[in-house]
Amino acid sequence: MGRTDRADREIAAPRATVYGALLDREALEAWLPPGGMRGRIDRWDPRPGGGFRMTLTYLDPAAGRGKTSATEDVVDVGFAELVPPVRVVQRAVFEADDPAYAGTMTMTWQLAAAGADRTEVTVTATGVPPGVDPAAHEAGLASSLANLASYVEDVGRRG
Repeated sequence: MGRTDRADREIAAPRATVYGALLDREALEAWLPPGGMRGRIDRWDPRPGGGFRMTLTYLDPAAGRGKTSATEDVVDVGFAELVPPVRVVQRAVFEADDPAYAGTMTMTWQLAAAGADRTEVTVTATGVPPGVDPAAHEAGLASSLANLASYVEDVGRRG
């Protein structure tokens, strides 16, 4: 059954720009890894029923807290629903031997207009495996949202 974790942030970019960053391989590699990690997408199929496989590597290998290995989290993500520019629903499964990380976590990225060229982004994770520390997960979600904001706001300034 799992629990639900949530984070939200207002971003100074239109919904279409934010939505695009949720479905762009290079963008996801840049902003999705929370602080202290880097990411690499190993498989990419951005359509309903498609998905991606991402390897997240801890920048401090001494921390030894990965789900797949001491330094990595590998996650298979399927796109369950894509509603431009409103919502992206993902189903995520960690590659892990520890049953505390088993199961499918659903990540819903909801985008709401928040004024001229601003978007309120809410990410809700349901069915979070019990091995995922609640405080660390919520901090990670907030970090990813901050990275997303920086990424799309920089795109707006450049282009």
